[in-house]
Amino acid sequence: MLEFVLAAMEIPMLSDIVLIFGLATLVILVFMRFKIPTIIGFLFTGALAGPYGLSVVNTSTTVEVLSEIGVILLLFVIGMEFSLKSLMAIKKAVFVGGALQVFLTILFTTFISYFLGFDWEVAVFIGFLFSLSSTAIVLKLLQEGGQMNTISGRTTLAILIFQDIVIVPLMLFTPMLAGESDNVALSLFLMAAKGTGVVILTLLSAKYLIPNLLFRIAKTRNEELFLLSIIVICFAVAYLTSLLGLSLGLGAFLAGLIISESDYSHHATGKILPFREVFLSFFFVSVGMLFDITFLFNHILVILGLTILTFIVKFGTIVAAVSAIGQKTKDAFIVGFSIFQIGEFSLLLAKEGLRYDLLDAETYQYFLAISILSMAITPFVLKAREDLTRKLLVIPLPAKLKKRLSKSRTNTSDPSLIEKELKDHLVIIGYGLNGRNLSRAAKSAQIPYSIIEMNPVTVKEEGMKGEPIMYGDAANESVLEHVNINKARVAVIAISDAEATKRIISAIRHMTQNPYIIVRTRYVNEMEENHKLGANEVVPEEFETSIEIFNRVLTKYLIPRHDIEEFTEEVRSHNYEMFRLGSESTASKVKFDLPAINFIGVKVERDFGSIINVPLKDAGIREMLGVNIVAIKRGSRTISEITGEEKLKLGDVVYVVGKPAALEKFEEEVEIHD
Repeated sequence: MLEFVLAAMEIPMLSDIVLIFGLATLVILVFMRFKIPTIIGFLFTGALAGPYGLSVVNTSTTVEVLSEIGVILLLFVIGMEFSLKSLMAIKKAVFVGGALQVFLTILFTTFISYFLGFDWEVAVFIGFLFSLSSTAIVLKLLQEGGQMNTISGRTTLAILIFQDIVIVPLMLFTPMLAGESDNVALSLFLMAAKGTGVVILTLLSAKYLIPNLLFRIAKTRNEELFLLSIIVICFAVAYLTSLLGLSLGLGAFLAGLIISESDYSHHATGKILPFREVFLSFFFVSVGMLFDITFLFNHILVILGLTILTFIVKFGTIVAAVSAIGQKTKDAFIVGFSIFQIGEFSLLLAKEGLRYDLLDAETYQYFLAISILSMAITPFVLKAREDLTRKLLVIPLPAKLKKRLSKSRTNTSDPSLIEKELKDHLVIIGYGLNGRNLSRAAKSAQIPYSIIEMNPVTVKEEGMKGEPIMYGDAANESVLEHVNINKARVAVIAISDAEATKRIISAIRHMTQNPYIIVRTRYVNEMEENHKLGANEVVPEEFETSIEIFNRVLTKYLIPRHDIEEFTEEVRSHNYEMFRLGSESTASKVKFDLPAINFIGVKVERDFGSIINVPLKDAGIREMLGVNIVAIKRGSRTISEITGEEKLKLGDVVYVVGKPAALEKFEEEVEIHD
């Protein structure tokens, strides 16, 4: 015990971490009951633990350092999820709609702030803060509500993507607004030059260096090495940009962008996400520690008024931006009700503003209060956005304005917004022999499918052949999201690793109950646990082979196909008890009536005899030998309609049905015996 206390004393941050996480766990547990976002829980935790609350954390140095790592990882993950190809699919909504929304919000907020008495530099910076929305909260709510594939959902996503991108230049412009540079033009030129150099280095690395490096690392199948290499890339590029006088965040974003162009981005994202969530929680806690709850209560009326004003300004600019790209008024209203809040990146930017004295303590408190309130009401507004939109659309308006709003647009379903997406498809996990055969069958049946495979060589080779295959661990939810597992009809797990199979089933069922999961296992004793984890059907190889062999045996005994299928179904439904040693349930309810006849093919090896070269109507084969001729194969031709004039000839293969003894007699007549 004494050693533990001494160890805790040697690690000053340990007590802070324990207190913060312990308090956060309790707070978030309560908040989740009321469906309040986790981000609000962390902010509230910081407010409670900080100097304006219970003061249980005496120093914020530890929290500041850890929160900085969280910001780096956040921008790194955004870079990895940022794909130039997918961006081009919704480029109009992103670059036109997103840019308009950000620009209009900055413009109106700047004018309002300047009118309220702020200097223009501060007013512009406040415009930066209010132009961004909460990607984390909104996308999570849209995914849970199944709204991502609607026109309004896609438009919302596009605008949020632009906001995630624009945070980087906004952070770079912040020091300039603060007057850190005497020559703004020179600063812009140097920043552009450095940025261009870093971007060129990024593009070259993304195309040539990193994919080859990650390919060699992935070939080792060492997950620790893979994770280490991803973290090194992240912090190395971030450190490089900081040496050039650019932000750590920009470097982290570019590092993520480098990896995003490789086949390993989704696997890497899943590896980094847990670390990002842990460290990012410290960022929100650190922001909350600066929030004075008493300030909120002392200025509640002003804060409520400013929150309403924020909603009106953002809602109006969003509706204008979405309408400008050709969307219906209804969709524009829905998007407005979705992203009216202030986002997590605004909190990040606000801390930069504090650092450069663009915000004073009082303004920062107002901003925090407005941000937290707008985030807190987001889930409730988003849930009611359809009803709120309908109510807005029936408000009495001047005839001219109403006609303008309801006017049919020619571009209400902009093709750039509609991204082809997998749905009702098959997900194949593992591309061994079973996976390959399954993909061939799916392709032949024109069933859409996607493949997840952990062998980088296979992924590279099959990807070059055009197979829809990706590298990744299917137990990783980021990888499963990429193959749209929640929209899949069937998921087949065709790998030989029993423990990995269980992790994959658990991951799928944690995300969705939609796909029908079929699992291949080696042994029957693995069936029960896989079923408990959520597998719908488990196929053990050891007994399926036995079933297949016995099915062929039954076929040779001329058992009707229906009876064979019924027998197979019974064996499977009883978990293969018939094949287990010591099983009490060994008898099948299906009883076979084995016929006393057989069906064989016999080759004619003679050119003479009592039934050779004689018309069948005169040979008397049925009467004398007791067999019936079903078909005759002569060369490449099969004669299935047998007439009385047909003759058996040398080289024919004759298919006959009869009792075993009768078939032996027929063989003696047509074959040569030693």
